[in-house]
Amino acid sequence: MQVSFLGLGVMGYPMARHLAAAGHAVTVYNRTTAKAEQWVSAFGGRFAATPAEAATGSELVFCCVGNDDDLRSVVLGAEGAFAGMASGSVFVDHTTASAEVARELYTEAKARGLGFLDAPVSGGQQGAENGALTVMVGGDAEVFARAEPVIQCFAKACTHMGAPGAGQLTKMVNQICIAGLVEALSEGLSFARAAGLDAHKVVDVISKGAAQSWQMENRYKTMLDDHFTHGFAVDWMRKDLAICLAEARRNGAALPVTAMVDQLYGEVQSMGGGRWDTSGLFARLEAMRQRRSD
Repeated sequence: MQVSFLGLGVMGYPMARHLAAAGHAVTVYNRTTAKAEQWVSAFGGRFAATPAEAATGSELVFCCVGNDDDLRSVVLGAEGAFAGMASGSVFVDHTTASAEVARELYTEAKARGLGFLDAPVSGGQQGAENGALTVMVGGDAEVFARAEPVIQCFAKACTHMGAPGAGQLTKMVNQICIAGLVEALSEGLSFARAAGLDAHKVVDVISKGAAQSWQMENRYKTMLDDHFTHGFAVDWMRKDLAICLAEARRNGAALPVTAMVDQLYGEVQSMGGGRWDTSGLFARLEAMRQRRSD
């Protein structure tokens, strides 16, 4: 199939690679042209100078950029992807963005005779590299059915969640749950150290019971080693949590823990940890504990 991929960041670069490895003819676009040239040199296909050029002739156009404004910039306007897409083709957006922009772009796509799916992903850079992302999708069921076999090139699970925006709303639930889990794990590990326990041994025991989680299994060792370069950055998590909190203000959901953790991530940023992964919450607690012991 002729496909396009817009945005070759830490997620998009390997996701596009999996499409090429599956035999699809891939045209890529990236704001920094050198990155697109590098991708083509490594994996074939071609690169385009604009999103519209990249989208021309493609049955499916994939996208993974930073935020709502980035998404609008590559989709709309004379050089945006919609301008180059033929009637009946489908735009699949993997950006973590607001449900509001998903519905806005769905409506615009519909008016142009295009399909649009909001399809944010979970699994981080490791999941993208391994082709094992979880994809949660909003949009028309028949459009999802057309795109889902191709999305499977980089997914371990791909689920249609409902109407336009439902994918983004599901991703918000994902981020809300992660935020609370990471803070809880950070507090548990810091408490174990303060209590004079062997934190590795503690985790070995409690991970066999109800406290077990993906975060515990995959992050506790790096946290205890003060390594915070393993995945999703604090800056991006705060962007996502801002989306969650804004949506909660609209729908009336109470998110007290999420709001608190968002502020704690703000403190991590003030420590210079904006590019640390989300487990940097542990560094904040350890710094506090060290100050108290001094």
